[in-house]
Amino acid sequence: MQFGLFMTLPAPEPAPAAELYQRAIAMAEAADMLGFSHLWLAEHHFTNYSHSSRPLMLLSHIAARTRHLRLGPAIVPVPLHHPLVIAEELATLDVLSGGRVEAGLGSGYQSYQYERFQLVKGTTSARDDEAIDVLLKALREPLFSHHGEHFSVPRTGLVPQPLQRAIPLWLVVNSSRRASVEQAVKRRANLFTGVLEPISKLTDVRRHYPDLAGALASVRIGTQRPVFVAQNEAQAREAVEHARWNGRATLRLRHDMGEVIDGIVPAAPLPDEPSDAVLRSDFLVIGTADECIHQLRRIQQGLGCDYFSASFWFGSMPHDMAMESMHRFARDVMPAFARDRDSGEEKAPHARESTLAW
Repeated sequence: MQFGLFMTLPAPEPAPAAELYQRAIAMAEAADMLGFSHLWLAEHHFTNYSHSSRPLMLLSHIAARTRHLRLGPAIVPVPLHHPLVIAEELATLDVLSGGRVEAGLGSGYQSYQYERFQLVKGTTSARDDEAIDVLLKALREPLFSHHGEHFSVPRTGLVPQPLQRAIPLWLVVNSSRRASVEQAVKRRANLFTGVLEPISKLTDVRRHYPDLAGALASVRIGTQRPVFVAQNEAQAREAVEHARWNGRATLRLRHDMGEVIDGIVPAAPLPDEPSDAVLRSDFLVIGTADECIHQLRRIQQGLGCDYFSASFWFGSMPHDMAMESMHRFARDVMPAFARDRDSGEEKAPHARESTLAW
């Protein structure tokens, strides 16, 4: 597997935006030197769950501070934007980064932000599907036109043109919904999947849809989880508590569980929260280096994935704690998967799906 970073820039406790952005930049620069392959920034709006509201702007700054990282949003919520604006910003970042851009697209899930853009979550699927087609034409064709139900674009050329002839595309897919997998394959897109499910119930889409296996053979499958490589058990327990805040916030925003007041997501415990043991065994990659390797191999086997984004900064985790974990991950965890690659070792996947979000 390749390993990258995923960041949301959370702030459970109030913190200056400049401080949060400097944390993100420092982690990006370290990742660039430590051999990580990608940096993905989320896009969320108006809450303390994430200060990454304009990821492509921040990535443009990070592009000037790094040399090797592939850079992208994970994901741009397509319903919140005109597709040609997304295309222009991606193309601009591709030029500024020297051709290092990858694009993650999806629908987003937070009613709170939808409402503030005067939209209703879940009501624009036909428009969003067509928007992705418009966006891909703009990025993949020097001159294009489009005449559909929701968009009509006369003959147009994107300015600037991206450096890459085909910016790699990643789409969020629900592995239990064949139509979403088929749409990704049709668009020559890689798949982001398996982020919310228990590790014991992941689905390898190549095995789940054997008739699509040939088409899926040429696409990448990626996922992400909170990660902490601990020096001792006390550190691991502390990391789990930071991860709890992220789990609570994600569930509340996804399912409108509790009122968000002035952008602050409620932090109180949810009913029937998993125990620490369940979180560590089935949702998180937290523990010693060997324990993290074990969890990552389970994820690799369950999804058949070849890419993993580590979320090293979650909840109120101090910056030094997150940075030290990232360094230990690069030193003690990543080499195990390089050895697997070099030896040609293959793992056998397994599969199902659930809806938990820890």
